[in-house]
Order: sequence, then structure tokens, then C-alpha cells
Amino acid sequence: MYDLLIIGSGPAGLGAAIYGVRAGLNLAVIDRSPISGGQVLTTYEVDNYLGLPGISGSDMSERFREHADKLGVPFLMAEVESVEDCGEKKLVHTDEGDYEANAVILATGATHAMLGVEGEMKLAGMGVSYCATCDGAFFRGRTVAVIGGGDVAVEDAIFLAGLCKKVYLVHRREALRAAESLQRKLRSMANIEIVWNSEVTQIQGEDMVEAIVVYNNQTKESHSLDVMGVFIAVGVIPNTEMFKGFVNMDEKGYILADETCTTSVPGIFAAGDIRKKALRQIITAVADGANAVNSVQSYLI
Repeated sequence: MYDLLIIGSGPAGLGAAIYGVRAGLNLAVIDRSPISGGQVLTTYEVDNYLGLPGISGSDMSERFREHADKLGVPFLMAEVESVEDCGEKKLVHTDEGDYEANAVILATGATHAMLGVEGEMKLAGMGVSYCATCDGAFFRGRTVAVIGGGDVAVEDAIFLAGLCKKVYLVHRREALRAAESLQRKLRSMANIEIVWNSEVTQIQGEDMVEAIVVYNNQTKESHSLDVMGVFIAVGVIPNTEMFKGFVNMDEKGYILADETCTTSVPGIFAAGDIRKKALRQIITAVADGANAVNSVQSYLI
């Protein structure tokens, strides 16, 4: 019987674990992978985390895990199947058996939707990015492409236009889905070119991105664009499928929880990218972990 079980060992889960251990809670972290870090592991370089400029994603993940290990955080390797609320007791059902706790923090993160095209996986972190605010500074003065047509894609294009020489916004339809205010801002920026009715079919390059192949779904013709970066903004999928029907979520599957990380179920808390919020970054995930533990302590008292 634990005071607290934390599901997930990304920045939110490890942040919660460190704060929880220091608070004297009897806790454990459950994750299906022996390697901690979550999405950070797939990040080539992180340059916006306070005090660790230019650190690689793998090195950052290793440091986070080393910190947890140094404090004696216990890790349980298992695939979580569901969580059950039994009043004061919570049951976490896994493929390795059931675990009991007085409180549970859900920190399973999110997954960026991928294009699924040739070259995407090979060049991930080598010019292919899913976060303009994280990686945009690495492409200052260069030519890049943003893929998508919603609010995030347009916001990314506007942000990158302030850094880059030229930004292509590639959208598969003839009209954007983004808010009109964002579209007006987009149209006001001279170094953004919208590539309408087009889909990326291949990302080319050896060690770094060199070009993308774009297929026009109206003319049925393909051509290439020379770019050094590709920012894919076609959606983010929260890893919350196992919790559907258990805690309240929005229409996209993000768990409804405020800055205290408190969900609709007493004793169940949500931290990191699975929580509905405006900004999803490593630093905000770690902060969620700390806030969640603070809420856990209040709940247990």
C-alpha cells in the first residue's frame, strides 16, 4: 500500500517523484519503459530549460533519472491498463498485477501526431521538429517549412517568421482552419508563403533535412522545396485512452485539471502534457509535478 503512485516517468512524473520523496511520501513510479524521459528522449537539443543551455534530450533525461535515483525513488516496470477509484483506496491495474495507493498522479504525457512519410523518423531531431518554440532558435536565418493549417501551425509559422529567412506553410486544403485573427497576422508577414492544397510526401536529407517533396492534390503534380527544417503541427494526442470514462476530459482527450492538477475524481491528479493547459513544455511539466504533489499532500492530510 503506497501513499502515492505516479504513472509515467517523463518530466512531470519524475518532477512529482522528486518532490514526493522529499516530502516523505511512500511512493513509486510506474512506467512500461525502463528508460525515463518521455518525449524529451526524442529531442535533439534543448536550449530553453533554465540552467541547462544546449543540453541534448537524452542527456537531460539521464540527469532527471539520476536525480530521482539519487533520492531513492522506486520504479515499477509495468504496463498500466486502468485505474480504479475505491474511495480512500485507488487501484492501479497493470499487466504485472494490481497496486494500491491513497492517491495517484497521472503523468503519461502526449504524443505528437506524425505525418507518417518517408524520412520523418530518420530525420527526427535532425531538422524534423514537433515544437517550434522549443527548436525554432536553431534555424535562425534559414528556410523552414511548417506543416498544418490549424491554430498551432499558423502560430508556429508566425513565430518562426520572426527568426527565419523564409517560412513555407504547407496545408492540404485551400483554406486555413486557424482563427481569423491569426490568419490576418500571417498574411501581414512578407517572408511566409502558403503552399495550398499540398501534402508532404517525403522529407529528404542524409544527416540533416535538406528538402521536402510536396504533392499538390489538385494538379496531381509534385515538386520539392529546399528547407533546412520541417515543423510538423498536425496535432498532439494525449496518452489518456486508458483513463477515458474515469476522469473528466475535453473533446480532444486532455484531462480537465487546473493548476493544482486536481481532477474530477478525489485523490486522482493529472500532471504534464495530458492536462488541458495553454503551454506544454518541459519546464511546465516539471512544475505540474511539483504542484500535483502539493495537492496530494493536502488531500492526504
